[in-house]
Amino acid sequence: MYDLIIIGGGPAGLTAGIYAQRARLRTLLLEKEIIGGQIAVSDIIENYPGFPSISGAGLMEKFEQHARGLGLEIKLTDVIDIQDTGKTKIVKTSEGDLTAMSVIVATGAKPKRLGIPGEKEWTGKGVSYCATCDGPFFRNQRVLVVGGGDTAVKEAVYLSKIAGKVYLAHRRDQLRAEKIIQEKALAAPNIEMLWSHVLKEIKGKIAVEKIVLQSLKDNTIKELDAEGVFIFVGINPTTDFVDVEKDGQGFIKADENMQTSAQGIFAAGDCRTTPLKQVSTAVGDGAIAAFMAEKYIEELSYTESNK
Repeated sequence: MYDLIIIGGGPAGLTAGIYAQRARLRTLLLEKEIIGGQIAVSDIIENYPGFPSISGAGLMEKFEQHARGLGLEIKLTDVIDIQDTGKTKIVKTSEGDLTAMSVIVATGAKPKRLGIPGEKEWTGKGVSYCATCDGPFFRNQRVLVVGGGDTAVKEAVYLSKIAGKVYLAHRRDQLRAEKIIQEKALAAPNIEMLWSHVLKEIKGKIAVEKIVLQSLKDNTIKELDAEGVFIFVGINPTTDFVDVEKDGQGFIKADENMQTSAQGIFAAGDCRTTPLKQVSTAVGDGAIAAFMAEKYIEELSYTESNK
C-alpha cells in the first residue's frame, strides 16, 4: 500500500511527486501517455521563471529528472477508476488494482482538435492551443484564431496586441462570447472577422505558412497567408475516472487546499477549475496538493493509531 498515488505526469503531477518524496511519503506516480503532459509538445516556453527560453520537452525533462532523482516511482498505465473506501483509495488501472491512503488527480485537460489536415503535423510549429504561451512568437506576423466563444475572442484580442494581423474564423455569423469581449474584438483595427467560415487545412513546409478556409454560405474556398493558427473550440478535462464534484464541463471542483468533494482525494493543475492554465500555476497546485495530502495522511494515521 502507498501513502500517496499521483495520477498524471505533467507539471502538477511531477511537482506533487517532488514534494511527496521530500516528505518521505511512499509515493507512486501513474501516467497514461508521456511524462511531461501536454506542455511537452510546446516548441518553446518563455514564461516559466528561471528559463527565459526552453522547449516544453526540455523543461519537463528537468522536472522528471528532479523527481526521479529523489526516488519517485513512476509507472506508465491507464487509470480506469478510483474507489473511495473511506480509509483507503483503490486505484483501478489497466494492469491491476493499487491501494493508497490518498490520491492526487493531476491529469490535465486536452484541447479539442479539429481533426483537419496539417493540424497534427504543425502542432508546436505554428499551430497552438494557448495564446498566452505562444503568442509572443508571432510578433508582427499573421495569425488565425478559430472559434467564437469567450476564450477564442479573448485570445484574439490578446493576440491583436502582438501580431500584425489577426483573422478570427467562426462557423456562425455572430460570436458567442460576452458582449463586452465582442466589442473589444470588433473595435481592434487589426482583427478581421471571417464570419461563417471553417478551417479546412493548414499548409507549410517547415512551419505553418498558409491556411485554407471554406465559407459555409456559398462553399467557396480561399487560401490565406498565415504563420500561426490558434484553435479554441473547447477543452476536455481528463476526469471521467474519478467520482467527485465537477463543473458543467467536467473540471474538478477543488478548494484552495486542492481538496475535492471526497476526503483524501486532491486535484491539481488543468483538470480542476482554475482561471489560468499554465506551467507555473500547475506547479503551485501540485505543491499545495502534496502538502495537504501529507497533512491528511498524518491525521488519518494518528486517528487510526489512537483507536
